[in-house]
Amino acid sequence: MLQPELKFRRDKIRSLMALQGIDAALITCNTNLIYTYGCVVSGYLYLPLHSPALLFFKRPNNITGEHSFPIRKPEQIVDLLKENGLPMPTKLMLEGDELPYTEYCRLASLFPETEVVNGTPLIRQARSVKTPVEIEMLRRSGIAHAKAYEQIPSVYRPGMTDIEFSIEIERLMRLQGCLGIFRVFGRSMEIFMGSVLTGDNAGYPSPYDFALGGQGLDPALPGGANKTPLKEGQSVMVDLGGNFNGYMGDMSRVFSIGKLPEEAYAAHQVCLDIQEKTASIARPGVACEQLYDTAIQIATEAGFRDKFMGTNQQAKFIGHGIGLEINEAPVLAPHMKQELEPGMVFALEPKIVLPGVGPVGIENSWVVTNEGIEKLTNCREEIIELS
Repeated sequence: MLQPELKFRRDKIRSLMALQGIDAALITCNTNLIYTYGCVVSGYLYLPLHSPALLFFKRPNNITGEHSFPIRKPEQIVDLLKENGLPMPTKLMLEGDELPYTEYCRLASLFPETEVVNGTPLIRQARSVKTPVEIEMLRRSGIAHAKAYEQIPSVYRPGMTDIEFSIEIERLMRLQGCLGIFRVFGRSMEIFMGSVLTGDNAGYPSPYDFALGGQGLDPALPGGANKTPLKEGQSVMVDLGGNFNGYMGDMSRVFSIGKLPEEAYAAHQVCLDIQEKTASIARPGVACEQLYDTAIQIATEAGFRDKFMGTNQQAKFIGHGIGLEINEAPVLAPHMKQELEPGMVFALEPKIVLPGVGPVGIENSWVVTNEGIEKLTNCREEIIELS
């Protein structure tokens, strides 16, 4: 990662720190290290408000540079700050929503005279508006994602189960360069790469805040494919995360085993209509709740409100921010007053589940521009029949 880009990102955080009177940040969680340092390390990035950032690292041991210092334990950080002529901060932020309690307390105790505050919301706010470099990385990820999805019909074989189909699609994704890891913010969201859902498994309630559920293979990971056979007259939704360069793109496409009932094609068109209408009104200054309300209105008028975003358990959103994690700001949900800004990137995913048939709908990744929004995941959007 080029240093000017990293400095730009750090300065975005610094500008928000200054507004809250925060003198410094101590960053150690993987996602935030990628954002501010460019890669994962075992260590800490100390980000003063008015001085260059310092890296205190334990692993790997081959890091060099003017502002990099090997350490064995975090207690060495304070002495190294003093040796480099830096004063102790008056107000320091830690990643309070991400660090384990014990580690948070240990790091806070290094600065006994300092006011320590939770910096996670501030960092996530900075990350919610992407830099041009980040947008380009998400754009490249979208291209690779689409190339993998275009090959999906070639790996289908009659008699497959959903998990067998998923494994073959995961292989296509990996061959395109997908890193495999599905980074999620929060302790209660877990999944492996994504989900392939067919039939009534798509409406199976999930403990996770996903658009659709799925029983999964085991109670230890209750989501996604569950060995359901792919049957004639049922739909299959492929929703695998496109992490090709650290940035999480999101895209769903629907396939069918033979022909589906006419209701399925009508419902799918409703989702495409929601996407088209949302894309036509989304622009800087539009509140997230307006996009959600628009989707609900279209689904209701079409007669699919009770099947929109699930059946037994309906998701209360139609889209979410994406970036280094799959669930960033903004969130397209009711009562969300946050307004879109240029540089925000989000996934829009209107979906309908039809009992006995399965899921239909669409999901694409979009970037907010000065005039509107631009689609980053471009490939066929109709229901594709597998044979």
